[in-house]
Amino acid sequence: MTKPGEQKRVNNMLLGPLERPALNWMSAHMPSGITPNMLTYLGLAGAIMTFVAYGLSRQNRNYLWVASLGFIVNWLGDSLDGTLARYRKIERPRFGFYVDHSADAFTQVVFFAGLGISPYVRFDFALLALIGYLLMSILTYINAIVGGEFRISYAKIGPTEMRMIAILTNLYFYFGRSAAWNSPIGPLSNFDAVLLIIAVVMLGGFLVTAIMKAREWDKLDPGKKPGSPTGAA
Repeated sequence: MTKPGEQKRVNNMLLGPLERPALNWMSAHMPSGITPNMLTYLGLAGAIMTFVAYGLSRQNRNYLWVASLGFIVNWLGDSLDGTLARYRKIERPRFGFYVDHSADAFTQVVFFAGLGISPYVRFDFALLALIGYLLMSILTYINAIVGGEFRISYAKIGPTEMRMIAILTNLYFYFGRSAAWNSPIGPLSNFDAVLLIIAVVMLGGFLVTAIMKAREWDKLDPGKKPGSPTGAA
C-alpha cells in the first residue's frame, strides 16, 4: 500500500504533449498572489457555470457556448492548481490529494447533472454516464493505493480529452438536428444515442480494466496455499 504523494503519476494523454508545456508556461508566469487553492476554486466555479448554462439552454441554446466556456474554465483551474504547487515546490500531498479528488467528484456530478437537465438528452442516460465516469475514477484511486500508480489516462483518454469530447458534443447539440424514434428502452434521440455510447464505453472500460488488474494482482499477491502456513509451494 502507498501513501498520497508516493504514487507514480502515469499521464499518457492524447493532448498531453500540448497540455503539459502550456501548464508549465502558465505556472512560470502566474502572479505570485494566485495560489493553488484559488485555482481549485476557479475549477469549481467553471463546473457550476456549466451546470447553470445547461439548465438555461432549455430557454436558449446559445447558453451551450457558456457551458463549453465552463469546461475550459474548469480545465484551467483543475489542471493548473497541482502544476503550480509542484512548480513552486509547495506541494501538500495529503491535503492536495484529498481536496483535488473531492473537487473532482463534485465536478463530475455537477457536469453530468447539468447535462441531464438540459433539453438534449435523457436524465437517466446522463446518470448512467456519470456512473461510468465515477467507476473509472474509483478504479484509479484503488490502483493508486494498491499499486502505487496513479493513472490519469486510459487508452490516451484523460480528463482533458473528456472535456474536449464534451465541448464537441455541445457543438453537435447546437448545430445538429434531433431525430427521435421509439426503442425497447423508450423514446430515443440521436443525441441520446451519443451519450449512451459514451456511457457504455466508460462502463465497458471499467469492467475490462478491473478484471485485468484483478488478474495481475492475483499473480503478484497469491497468498497462502492451503496447508502451507508460510505460503511457500
